[in-house]
Amino acid sequence: MTDSSDEECPELIPAVTAKIPVTIITGFLGAGKTTLLNYILTEQHDKKIAVILNEFGEGSSVEKSMSVGQSGELYEEWLELRNGCLCCSVKDNGVKAIENLMMKRGKFDYILLETTGLADPGPIASIFWLDDELGSDIYLDGIVVVVDSKYGPQHLQEVKPAGVINEAVRQVALADLILLNKTDLVSKEELSDVNRQIRSINSIAKLVETHKAMTDLDLILDLHAYDNNGERSGLEILQDRGLNMDLVSEGDSHHLDRTVTTVSFRLEGSMDAKELDTFMQDLLWEKSILNSESQPMEILRMKGEISIVGESKRVIVQAVHELFDQQVTTPWENPTMRACTLVFIGRNLDHSVLEKTLRQLVREAPSTVAPKI
Repeated sequence: MTDSSDEECPELIPAVTAKIPVTIITGFLGAGKTTLLNYILTEQHDKKIAVILNEFGEGSSVEKSMSVGQSGELYEEWLELRNGCLCCSVKDNGVKAIENLMMKRGKFDYILLETTGLADPGPIASIFWLDDELGSDIYLDGIVVVVDSKYGPQHLQEVKPAGVINEAVRQVALADLILLNKTDLVSKEELSDVNRQIRSINSIAKLVETHKAMTDLDLILDLHAYDNNGERSGLEILQDRGLNMDLVSEGDSHHLDRTVTTVSFRLEGSMDAKELDTFMQDLLWEKSILNSESQPMEILRMKGEISIVGESKRVIVQAVHELFDQQVTTPWENPTMRACTLVFIGRNLDHSVLEKTLRQLVREAPSTVAPKI
């Protein structure tokens, strides 16, 4: 008689497939995005990179060869380069391009997406950050913005109709890394001035000065700006970027749209999870949290490392426009030294109003915080 256990099907162990990071490269027209991509594609590295282009310019022979058919029409085609990289030109943005790309999975381990020069990277980022259909295969690594040292100030200072945020300002505000390109075309004084303009908008993005968009690729790839899979915590990264978390970045604002700024806080203690969620909804969705001039505060980018009542681990809170997400990450080393660190980049931000509202969410002082059992 055969042992019934011999007839049982062996337990199947699901294959673990590493998620593929996506880096969005954006910047105003002529800033050097395509130069950066060409540099990445021709530089020696150990990655197999797939590049998705959705902007077609006369100046790029690589783009033109992929995007112009015999009759001049735009079409989609994949081109495999010598170093293993893949290129694609697409007529439609976002999910469609990624779905087609994922059919070639195995030929690449990194994705770069170049946006048009006038694009708002926020909605594009949200596709790859929180899209349920794509979330199991890819993750958003960061937003890289290329700024022209010579003409960047002109773009940042362009006056828009009331209530409209300048496209260049919006791109800088959403950046996790800013490449200040074409530094050889300006004087030291001009370079210092554009640095101040950028910092008056976004105080936390890493800023790297470049010539012909050439820089260490380790500074561009694997930023882990939207997760906590890097080697350091979100707070350590923010501190490394020289941000004093107790001060608002009013900035010596030279750009005309002075309403877009960075505001940051560090609050000792732990917050109530439900009240934090309500705060995020009121701020991002309802826009019911007003500044001292009764204007709604518009959030472009937000990141926080939060201590939650009853939770033994750090919680990373991220927001882009009206979308936000929370991730439970690493344990707090010392229950008596827990705090909430938050950074907001947006328009019409009011430091005192935000601070007062956030302090009302703190329910436990550091000395009373106990780990979750």
